[in-house]
Amino acid sequence: MEKYYITTAIAYTSGKPHIGNTYEIVLADAIARYKRLKGFDVYFQTGTDEHGEKIQIKANEKGISPKQFVDEVAGEIQRIWDVMNTSYDRFVRTTDEHHEKIVQKIFKKMYDQGDIYLGKYEGLYCTPCESFFTESQLVDGKCPDCGREVQPKSEEAYFFKLSKYQDRLIQYIEDHPEFIQPESRKNEMINNFLKPGLQDLCVSRTSFDWGIPVDFDPKHVVYVWLDALTNYITNIGYDPDGSSEEFYKNWPADLHLIGKDIIRFHTIYWPCFLMSLDLPLPKQVFGHPWLLVGDGKMSKSKGNVIYADDLVEEFGVDAVRYYVLHEIPFANDGTLTYDLLIERINGDLANILGNLVNRTISMVNKYFDEPISNKKVIESMDQELIDAINSLEDRVEEKMARLEIGAALDEIFEVLRRSNKYIDETEPWVLAKEGDRKNRLMTVLYNLLESIRVCGIFLSPYLPETSEKIQTQINNSKKDTIYLEDNTYESLNAEALFMRIDKEKKLKELENK
Repeated sequence: MEKYYITTAIAYTSGKPHIGNTYEIVLADAIARYKRLKGFDVYFQTGTDEHGEKIQIKANEKGISPKQFVDEVAGEIQRIWDVMNTSYDRFVRTTDEHHEKIVQKIFKKMYDQGDIYLGKYEGLYCTPCESFFTESQLVDGKCPDCGREVQPKSEEAYFFKLSKYQDRLIQYIEDHPEFIQPESRKNEMINNFLKPGLQDLCVSRTSFDWGIPVDFDPKHVVYVWLDALTNYITNIGYDPDGSSEEFYKNWPADLHLIGKDIIRFHTIYWPCFLMSLDLPLPKQVFGHPWLLVGDGKMSKSKGNVIYADDLVEEFGVDAVRYYVLHEIPFANDGTLTYDLLIERINGDLANILGNLVNRTISMVNKYFDEPISNKKVIESMDQELIDAINSLEDRVEEKMARLEIGAALDEIFEVLRRSNKYIDETEPWVLAKEGDRKNRLMTVLYNLLESIRVCGIFLSPYLPETSEKIQTQINNSKKDTIYLEDNTYESLNAEALFMRIDKEKKLKELENK
């Protein structure tokens, strides 16, 4: 069985994750579930990034220890990942004792081979981003990543020789066009960072102590990116003194799924660290777009933050999963509004999907007391639907191979739409009145049930609960993903999959909360 190792970025434990942060875990979950459906041996890792000055400051403000602070936040992050029904295999934390021990070994190995050296850092520092910048990198005198004020700082620090690996990395990116996706992110990294020349990277700090101590110089703590990025290998058994079988099985990662704002760290710093450790690079880094609210990026200061668990309480987990997976394009930012969310639930989920399942099962129960099988009384209009069902697997695979998740969902809904149209074309209610057309009627209903079965299977990565409900309602035990000529259906039970929402009433209700 072929392995597939997928990661999300580890979530920073500065506070409760909003729906924009949560989008990433749902996207990764859909990919992981899809790969399992296709027979891969999937390992799916997520977790939390828990060290740094920002955490220490926040913990001090609350009057608790940094460890107590991150324990609370990490617990809340994991709870929300679970609310979203995500199927991660391991939830890792950078405060785990095992991770800290291996990070110290990695630091020492890099130091011993001359890739890390002691120096002094003077630069402009952004505390929220935990990053140093030069004057020329600032935008309007502010942090280029978050737009906040930067402070001049100077301190003794260890540095990693990024510059040593610059040419090798450029060559690697040019030889592996699939490494950075989408394409636009690759061009940005090469033209804005690599070609102008890399500066060596500050990898330790002395001005705070909430971090992993450098064991041979304990006044230093390992700086955030060397600590955070290495989670992808420390938790699967990497050890400079001898790695585990699990490590050799899973590494290199097949996909690092991350927000576009941290692409630089994953496609420049991380590959250089791996080159220093003489390890293969991940096969692909995908910098996904953002989920915006209304007309802008979510922020607490703007007061436009929406939390995933609140959305799930209002609309249900699969409706929220469907929206974020469908509405965020492959390479552009997506928008979340209650208005659009309700429209998608009513239009796609209740009308196209729910209505098809309900109508079909109701007609089967109304017109037949016996099991439904394929009587093969075929007419020309059947072939288009049968072809659509039979080719769905290839069409979904083509989109998923390019990580175009919303487009893969569209392929499934195209077959569901076609099935609704097929009902109108074949008019089962007319066939039922014609005594000699019983076998034709059963063939029509058989084709509809096959469409529902196959679409239900392919919906499982995106809408796992709904997929399960569909298979239960049609009493299906056959999880084959192609049209079957010899299936039978009996004891069907219709229940509404999604209820239509009164939009005006719901929007008013949400406004008053």
